Amino acid sequence: MSASFAYEDPYLRQQTQAGITNTQKAREIFKEMGRGMWRTGKGFGKVGALFAGIECVMEAYRAKNDMVNPVAAGFVAGGILARHSGPKAVFGGGLAFAAFSGAIDWFLRRESSDDD
Repeated sequence: MSASFAYEDPYLRQQTQAGITNTQKAREIFKEMGRGMWRTGKGFGKVGALFAGIECVMEAYRAKNDMVNPVAAGFVAGGILARHSGPKAVFGGGLAFAAFSGAIDWFLRRESSDDD
């Protein structure tokens, strides 16, 4: 039984769930959802910690708080995350993560309009 977008065979599901009440089915579905959320959360946490750690080190080393830090940290973090896929993937992952980090940081740094 799967609560994710994984492949499911309805015929196989009927065979494995024969004799199981709806309460038991719901319990199994929620357990699977919880496991999936935990795995996803750990992955996001690792990526966030990697990026934040690299950005913090760069900001401390450069002693500046500007747009270079998140872009450079994104490039390094993207490269580290893609390190097992070859040099092209490292470069591409670095560029993609740098662009995303720069866009997010630019959006958060822009001045809000004072319409008061």
